Amino acid sequence: MERKTISLPRLSGLTPTLESTMLKITEEVGELAQVIGKFRGLSGERERMEQDQVVRAIVSELLDVAQTATSMMFVIEDLYGVDMQQEMEKHIDKLAQKGYL
Repeated sequence: MERKTISLPRLSGLTPTLESTMLKITEEVGELAQVIGKFRGLSGERERMEQDQVVRAIVSELLDVAQTATSMMFVIEDLYGVDMQQEMEKHIDKLAQKGYL
């Protein structure tokens, strides 16, 4: 099986804290939920979008969530000296042990 990965950059010009980054993740997850809610008609709105527009909006919000989570990993690495590469390897091992890889 071919393994695909997504790599996101470390953002510059920001001074995030653990708390501010968590709040940003929550905000981005809320925006993702909003888009999916509109797509499923759960928001009560009658706004209709073409499926490809909805999927692109979902992907855009999902990437915002992923980028913010990635930023949080850099914050933890900087503040607490965690070796994120080592933690990623442990995470991948855990996934393999569970049969996900």
